[in-house]
Amino acid sequence: MTAVEAPAPGAEALVDRIVESVVGTMDLFGIYLGHRLGYYRALADGGPATSAELASRTGTAERYAREWLEQQAVTGILEATPGDAASRCYSLPETFVEVLVDEMSAAFLAPMAQMAAACFRVGPEVVEAFRTGGGVSREAFGDDGREGQAAINRPYFGGALVSDDLPSIPGIGERLRAGEALTIADVGCGLGWSSIEIARAFPSVRVDGFDLDTASIVRARTQAEGDGLDDRVAFFDIDAAAAPGAGTYDLVTAFECIHDMPNPVEVLATMRRVAAPGGTVVVMDERVADEFAAPGDLVERMMYGWSIACCLPAGMTADGSSAATGTVMRLPVLEAYAKQAGFAGVEVLDIENDFFRFYRLV
Repeated sequence: MTAVEAPAPGAEALVDRIVESVVGTMDLFGIYLGHRLGYYRALADGGPATSAELASRTGTAERYAREWLEQQAVTGILEATPGDAASRCYSLPETFVEVLVDEMSAAFLAPMAQMAAACFRVGPEVVEAFRTGGGVSREAFGDDGREGQAAINRPYFGGALVSDDLPSIPGIGERLRAGEALTIADVGCGLGWSSIEIARAFPSVRVDGFDLDTASIVRARTQAEGDGLDDRVAFFDIDAAAAPGAGTYDLVTAFECIHDMPNPVEVLATMRRVAAPGGTVVVMDERVADEFAAPGDLVERMMYGWSIACCLPAGMTADGSSAATGTVMRLPVLEAYAKQAGFAGVEVLDIENDFFRFYRLV
């Protein structure tokens, strides 16, 4: 057997990091399976289970359920009782429920695994895009991309966004708090949680959501109808740059989507056009560093990771796209887009959030 040589001096740390990343990737795939197959939910709702019991609860194959349970216990997510493979019982610690099951918890991170799975799904297409300068449409990322993105943001949309952040924005916050009958345009709304949660929190407003992904809009309409909000929330499957109306909306929002768009200037110009006189235009996007620096902190590393995997390819889907923004959209970039779109400037709002920054376009 050939001996494995030790890495060259100075390479050990990188070797360790790559190995840890591989293990972490496999952990993430295990979380993806547990989330998509309902394993975590079944353990949280039904209590500890053997592999046969978990398979029965979820309608899955026992042999696969057993391997997943063992992997999750070995990696330290599930707890296991002593016993052989058939009798061993597994449980989800109560402290992990909010991370893996509670869809409205700010700590709910299982959808991150869905988003990662979506990126791996289109890996070959992204490789080809890097070679040719083309793009990969958001539709190509499938339901994992749609659902993961929507689910990871939903707790914020239904929590701090409507309880604290929107009400604090000058020019619109006081009107929301006063219960005025406002009209709101939500561009790039995806599965519609931002539109729905705003309408739920402020019973006097009407919200129109716009997104060019028809599959997302169909599901958003179904959700609004199921929540009894379809009389005040409407969804339109059109490019946000083509949103109808002029001087119509008291508030126009774009939540974490401008950096994904191949045509951000056109979209911002439309947001300016449809805003009513005295209306407010708000962009929420990633809270990236003010300047490029290497190495970067954890947030910057995450944002660049999403950028190469999905956001930049999605932003380069249009032929001849000159924007090609990527996830790391710093303030000067947005300012340039806003000025091209006809705005006078961009104001950074004093809203605290670890991942998002709010801008008012004036």
